[in-house]
Amino acid sequence: MGEFRGEWAGLWSLRPATGGTEWTVRPEDARSATPEERLRALTARANARSRGEYL
Repeated sequence: MGEFRGEWAGLWSLRPATGGTEWTVRPEDARSATPEERLRALTARANARSRGEYL
């Protein structure tokens, strides 16, 4: 799961919710996160920030 960062040459750039290396994906291969996935990502981000890992 990743955050949408932008589009380039018809590909979407995504980045992990807790930071890290971006990757590209074709738009037809992506989908919206479920509410459960969003909650997990927000929790992971909050935990990473509390440990000083989130940029």
